Amino acid sequence: MNSESIRAYCLSFPHTKEKLQWGASLCFKVGEKIFAILSLDLSHGTRLVFKCTPEIFAELIEREGIRPSPYVGRYHWVALERLDILPNDELEDLIRQSYEMVAAKAIRKAKRRKRKPAQRVRKHKVGSASKNARRARRS
Repeated sequence: MNSESIRAYCLSFPHTKEKLQWGASLCFKVGEKIFAILSLDLSHGTRLVFKCTPEIFAELIEREGIRPSPYVGRYHWVALERLDILPNDELEDLIRQSYEMVAAKAIRKAKRRKRKPAQRVRKHKVGSASKNARRARRS
């Protein structure tokens, strides 16, 4: 796969948006959650980053050219040094799985937000008034 075919594939998923972040990194998001990052900078050591299951993560990082992604590797994100490391069908399947894992979490989070009524945040005054109120409660 090349950059354009990965971009087209990622954008084919429902509710997916792309955003250029961190210079030349094209982030694919569902909701506000990233499921894949494609580096457009050919000189960068990482070309594609995506999330996978712990089992697949363990298998993939054994292959040459695939390593845990910096900063998020502990959450089972892998970094591909080149786009041709994996066969196209396998790469598509892994990107789809990443989308499904991230989308499921984003949907659960959105549902929780809808169910919770907006709560007013109560601010406490700092100073003598709040100290006096605490003293009065203790008495």
